[in-house]
Formats: sequence, C-alpha cells, structure tokens
Amino acid sequence: MNKQKRTEIFERLKAANPAPKTELEYSSTFELLIAVMLSAQATDVGVNKATRKLFPVANTPQAILDLGEDGLKRYINTIGLYNSKAANVIKTCRALLDKHDGEVPATRAELTALPGVGRKTANVVLNTAFGQPAMAVDTHIFRVSNRTGIAPGKTVREVEDRLLRWVPRAYLQDAHHWLILHGRYVCKARKPACDACVIVDLCEYKHKNLQGATE
Repeated sequence: MNKQKRTEIFERLKAANPAPKTELEYSSTFELLIAVMLSAQATDVGVNKATRKLFPVANTPQAILDLGEDGLKRYINTIGLYNSKAANVIKTCRALLDKHDGEVPATRAELTALPGVGRKTANVVLNTAFGQPAMAVDTHIFRVSNRTGIAPGKTVREVEDRLLRWVPRAYLQDAHHWLILHGRYVCKARKPACDACVIVDLCEYKHKNLQGATE
C-alpha cells in the first residue's frame, strides 16, 4: 500500500468520525489508567459497568487503597481476571503515591514500571490522556492493519512500529481510535461488514464480504 492510499483511507475515516474517542468512561487521567488496566481481555462495555459503581466511591490512588484488595474485587468481580487485576491496581496505586505524588506519569518508561501496566496500556494513556502520538495495538488494530494492508506485520510491535512510521502525521494522533472503532464495528473478525465500509475500495483484503458483488 502506498502513501497516497493510506492518506485517503485516513481522510475518509476522519470525515466519518472527526473527533474519535475511547469508549471507556473516565473523568481523570487516573480513572483512564485504571479503566485501561481493567480492560485487558474484557469489553469496554463490561469495564464501564464496573467503573460506574467504583469511581463514584473511589477514584484516586488513596481511595482505592482504602478499599483494600478485597473491597476492590467486589466492584470489579464481573470483569475477567479480576483477582489479578485487583492485585495489580492496588500495587499501582501504592506506587503512584510512593513514587509519583499520586499523579499518573507521562512517560512510557514510568508507566510500564507500574504493576500490571504493559506497553499497550501505557500507549493508550499516552495517546488519550497526554496527547502523544502513541499507537496501542490491540486485536482490532492488529487485524485491520494486516487485513487492509495499511501496516501489515507478524507481531503487535511490528504493526505498532509500521503504523507510527506510515500513518500520515496529520492523522497520527487519532489513528488509534479510528482503527480500533473500525475493527470493532465494521472490519469485524468473523464477518467484516464490507458493504458498509467507507474504505472498501482502498482496502487490499482479497476476501471482501460483498454480497452479490464479484471481486
């Protein structure tokens, strides 16, 4: 795929959704960090249901520490892997207080040093909270990047590096959100909605799901 085609793809995605946002609900950088930590192998819908109950009660590192690990589990026990997530959230809250004055750090190195915070989680926080052109490659973005030809790669890191290199700079800040939403609602894993896709003619996928159309 060439630069001109990539530019056209992101022009169309922007035209369809000029101000894309994460579907996780949050009102502070700390809430975003916790929500993203909870979202691993879980849906945003499921995380939001839990945090709508949790955040009104505890939305600071100290408040969550005051709940304790067992208290936290009662709010997030509908989310997959909640035992390990609760343990990591508690450890991260303690680290934020001990090392960062209770504030969420704005560098990848500091974020990934927090318990339970991997590169993908750090990239979401850097992009969404701090406005950095980081690229958090989840299963949706990995699939869309490979399927369309925008940034094919065999590993998550390979796709991340190619997206950062190949996405036109004007679209880099919001590319993460456009790609994840496109993968979630249009370019779905089992049955992509190619008939409803705004970039179908630019996409290089060879097995498009076009009803009644010939390839």
